[in-house]
Amino acid sequence: MTGGGPLLVVDTATTRAVIVLGTARGETLAERSWVAGYRHGEELLARTEALLADAGVGRDDLGGLVVGTGPGAFTGLRVGIATVKALAYALRVPVAGVSTGEALLTAAGRGRCVLLQPAGPSDRVLTRAGAAPVIVPGGQEPDLRDDETLIAVDLDGRAPAEAIAAGAAAHDGLGAALLRTGARRLAAGDVDDLATLAPEYVTLPRGVREVPEDGGVALTGTGRGR
Repeated sequence: MTGGGPLLVVDTATTRAVIVLGTARGETLAERSWVAGYRHGEELLARTEALLADAGVGRDDLGGLVVGTGPGAFTGLRVGIATVKALAYALRVPVAGVSTGEALLTAAGRGRCVLLQPAGPSDRVLTRAGAAPVIVPGGQEPDLRDDETLIAVDLDGRAPAEAIAAGAAAHDGLGAALLRTGARRLAAGDVDDLATLAPEYVTLPRGVREVPEDGGVALTGTGRGR
């Protein structure tokens, strides 16, 4: 359970980073979003500090943290989750990890949606509400049910135009959806252990074989990440 102070939300699972300041009840106070590409680490802390300063909120005022856990690429997720873990440890506040995919589906708010995201240069990853994400290999199309609507994020040129437009609209509501879900969990005392809070990577740099249970990565050689 939080101490009643405001909540900070961070999501770096997509190429468009999102940070939100909200109340412990899940109401949005301020939000920032920017196209980070794969350079989340260059701006995340500075933009977070600016958001708090503009709202007149100090780090020590925060009552809890919420972080998007993916699916997403290695570079962005690593930065976002590591930053939130460091803040949670330093401030001694609880943290809730929330699926970015599930939050995007919630934000879509239109019937039965499924989410499609990139998983490297050719594969894609498909997320359905309440189900584990699955990889759609390059050259294959997602197997959709008759009542499902596709939304696509970060897939310009690799998904239908209407799916990309729906994905952009869903992303506009991502921060608020993460905040509401995270606030409910934190209010109920459903918090994550920093040692086991782990991302859902869809791509890993060369030389990275797996994600151990502690949320780190196991290196297998000297391959360079991207």
